[in-house]
Amino acid sequence: MNATKKYVAECIGTFVLTFFGCGTAVVTQCSTNNYPGYLLTAIAFGLSIVAMAYSIGNISGCHVNPAVSLGVLLSGKMSGKDFVGYVIAQVIGAIIAGAALSAILGADTGLGTNGLYNDNAGISLLIEGILTFVFVLAILGVTSKEGFQSVAGLVIGLSLTFVHILGIAFTGTSVNPARSIGPAIFAGGQALSSLWVFIAAPLVGAALAAVVYKYLSAE
Repeated sequence: MNATKKYVAECIGTFVLTFFGCGTAVVTQCSTNNYPGYLLTAIAFGLSIVAMAYSIGNISGCHVNPAVSLGVLLSGKMSGKDFVGYVIAQVIGAIIAGAALSAILGADTGLGTNGLYNDNAGISLLIEGILTFVFVLAILGVTSKEGFQSVAGLVIGLSLTFVHILGIAFTGTSVNPARSIGPAIFAGGQALSSLWVFIAAPLVGAALAAVVYKYLSAE
């Protein structure tokens, strides 16, 4: 597949994930005091992945997440050049989504940004690391065999919903540096100052998932 087409697909996929997931968080007033909005937000993120997996998955693999791309890179299933291209495309897609959400909803809505749990960076790093580890481990497992291809998009989407159901209460659930970067740029404030947590933790969690999966799947 042409590299440019793969990058465009990743840009579109990350836009869709960020726009619909974060947008749903805003319009449903997602919080632990509003369980319908809480669950709808988790489902929106998951369904975004399902929709994109079955539309752009055959073009780029539908990573739409720098942490996922890192896990795939460390598993030896993509080149360093493609990794850089994917990450750039993903961040651009998320920034476009952040701009669109800001224009439609207003930056003062928070735009579905992530936040530290009890203003504690250490605990937030741990939470995001664990959530990303589980999510990326599921992806590496379900994409490892051709026999799983028909259900891979559904499994990955459900896995993202699964980690959001717990994680939203703590950090809003990132597990995706691009998804955090896009809205934070336009929301500013605390979302921007704590952004490093939602870049570092998912990358570390994904790297650990790649190492563990390689060990578990070795003959």
